[in-house]
Amino acid sequence: MLKRTPIIAANWKMYKTGTEAQEFLTHLKGKITPAVKVFIAPSFTALPVMTSQEVVIGAQNMHEADEGAFTGEISARMLKNAGAKFVILGHSERRRLFHETDAMIHQKLKKAFSAHLLPILCIGETLEEREAGKTFEVLSHQLKTALAGLPPAELIIAYEPVWAIGTGKTATPETAQEAHQFCRELLKKLWGEDFAAKTHILYGGSVTPETAHTLSKQPDIDGALVGGASLDPKKFIQIIQGFSV
Repeated sequence: MLKRTPIIAANWKMYKTGTEAQEFLTHLKGKITPAVKVFIAPSFTALPVMTSQEVVIGAQNMHEADEGAFTGEISARMLKNAGAKFVILGHSERRRLFHETDAMIHQKLKKAFSAHLLPILCIGETLEEREAGKTFEVLSHQLKTALAGLPPAELIIAYEPVWAIGTGKTATPETAQEAHQFCRELLKKLWGEDFAAKTHILYGGSVTPETAHTLSKQPDIDGALVGGASLDPKKFIQIIQGFSV
């Protein structure tokens, strides 16, 4: 079985100024081993000041247009100019709070590929959908719609059950593995076995130092997309270490 180096990605949401972001990086210095890749998505304003040889810096969102009269938005070209190497797309908060549709996320994904920004595509079901037995139906629809008509390209998928985000609830390792395995099998059908085998699928949803190690033992969980716990350098380092062993 192909060994995928774990990726731990921090989504800082609307927290930390540029100064605070730089201070955070000092805590990580010397704490990251080649056994794990670390990504951080800070605020847009912190992007230009975050420089690190140990961490990959990226963005939390972007617009699908190259430029235009889109007040408050930011383009792939602007992100790359600010130093971003990846971009998170389709996060549940963008879907829920800002009403982003699957069609919009598809357009953003298409733009990320053409701009050579590595996308982290977020998919996941709500509590109501899980209780109704629609988890796989929802994941299939979100993944197929996002990738429709696009040729295989480097991609990271983040499975984030909406019911586990910011709630303190975490899917059991077995439940998460089941969803990750489903996504990988679906990716095989869409883009081929070789591509699916090398694609990272991260788990997101109240990841903590206590859950990191057990999640890392599942064969199709290739790391984590971390929200709240990534704001605390001590906890974040512990999560990194949980996936390092």
